[in-house]
Amino acid sequence: MSRKESPEINAGSMADIAFLLLIFFLVTTTMNVDSGIMRKIQKKEKVTENISIKEKNILEVYINVKNEVMVDNEIILLKDLTQIGIDFIDNAGGLDKNNVACDWCEGNKLSNSSDHPSKAFILLKAKRNTTYETYISVLDHLNSSYTFLRNKVAIKLYNQNYESLLNEFKKSNSTNISLKNKIAVIREKYPLLLSDTDIKN
Repeated sequence: MSRKESPEINAGSMADIAFLLLIFFLVTTTMNVDSGIMRKIQKKEKVTENISIKEKNILEVYINVKNEVMVDNEIILLKDLTQIGIDFIDNAGGLDKNNVACDWCEGNKLSNSSDHPSKAFILLKAKRNTTYETYISVLDHLNSSYTFLRNKVAIKLYNQNYESLLNEFKKSNSTNISLKNKIAVIREKYPLLLSDTDIKN
């Protein structure tokens, strides 16, 4: 009795099929990309002299191990942080470096708070094991303080808020000199003096 040989399977096209499947999955699969934080690291400037900053011109915001937010050694609610930042920056309790008062500020002029927006430093301190969500939320609230004040002064000067000026400037591909000057004026009135650091110990 003769043995029948089983026909061989042609595997020549298997590589092509595998390659097509690979392309299909690459094209149809979506990937989550972290957007990150839109912050630019400032260029390091050469300091020729010692700069002394009054304690009242520094607002220390501290995030402890329990992810609680503290200002002036008191635990606060996160929702109150934006207003605390606004009150501190816009206090107008003194003069700037040229001995000029802030005539656009609407603060309470408290003697124990910042002298001028150009002297109001916010220092954010966080423990290494602070959660990412808490840290970003605190940073967002502090940035909201600056955005609120910049919007307010932009409406007063140009009948248009700061964010819409920025959007117009971006749409013009950063070529509109008039918008650029307006943005520079607003940033000069309320400079972003926000620094963050982590506490190792």
